[in-house]
Amino acid sequence: MLKVYEGKTKDVYDLEDGNYLLKFKDTVTGKDGVFDPGANEIGLTIDGMGKASLRFTKYFFEKLNAENIPTHFISCDIEKSEMKVKPAKMFGKGVEVILRLKAVGSFIRRYGLYAKDGEDLPEYVEVTLKDDERNDPLITKDALEILGIMTKEEYEILKDLTIKIGRIIQRELAQKDMELFDIKFEFGRIGKDNHIALIDEISGGNMRVYSNGEYIEPMELERRFFK
Repeated sequence: MLKVYEGKTKDVYDLEDGNYLLKFKDTVTGKDGVFDPGANEIGLTIDGMGKASLRFTKYFFEKLNAENIPTHFISCDIEKSEMKVKPAKMFGKGVEVILRLKAVGSFIRRYGLYAKDGEDLPEYVEVTLKDDERNDPLITKDALEILGIMTKEEYEILKDLTIKIGRIIQRELAQKDMELFDIKFEFGRIGKDNHIALIDEISGGNMRVYSNGEYIEPMELERRFFK
């Protein structure tokens, strides 16, 4: 296998069959040892996090595939912390899509003059550019089109998929008495028709989840979900 990308939480390998292999790590994003799904740097390492993230990811990708929601997922080996995926073309050099259901984290840091910490948000979707040098800046629908990153039509598809997928995850967590506050997704273009599909992962390291007002750490989230 040829390593083609070394990321913060996983590495990417090129397979001979035209697909790719994602190797999950035990790292999560954050700052000063504190987990933050919206951060663009490694915050801490948690033993077993890679397997926990992949187990969570496998569960939700299989559920999404069963509901005919397009993803890049093919198969995985949890013991090896590996996931086989279809090749995907990035939007520009990569974008992240955040679904916010509560005003927390960077939303409050930006809009605290107008919003109260923890207040409800109406399935608010925002897009940021994957750009560590510029601290992953927010970008509007118009700017995405002007810069040739995606069309307005693609943006609307991406937004609709984000809300649809978020509702599924929110529903699954609620059945375990847990509440989704926000979650970060990545999308890409897949196949000859360049259809938009969910890529990357769905794990505790990409979301904020609470239960009875208590924040649930990523490893504890996986444990509670599958107990």
